[in-house]
Amino acid sequence: MHGGTITLGRNWKGKITEVGKIDIHPYPPIENFLFVKGLKHNLLSISQLCDNGHNASFNKEGCIAQNTIVTLLFTAKRKGNMYKSTLLSYLNKM
Repeated sequence: MHGGTITLGRNWKGKITEVGKIDIHPYPPIENFLFVKGLKHNLLSISQLCDNGHNASFNKEGCIAQNTIVTLLFTAKRKGNMYKSTLLSYLNKM
């Protein structure tokens, strides 16, 4: 992953500069978080979150993400066509 690229809308490609972990005490960490050069906001891949053993539920108002033992990871409110969460935390690099 480190040094790789991601592709977003309009075929925009961004370079992965670091791979890290979001650790918000007392919640379980979210691992393999990608830092992409040039993005103004952080994006979280729901498929990657689920591949790491977590669950996400969406409705028209928002989203709830939990791990398999039903510990809350984060919530997000829907704003237009995006689900926005503020994950203010210390970042621990792997």
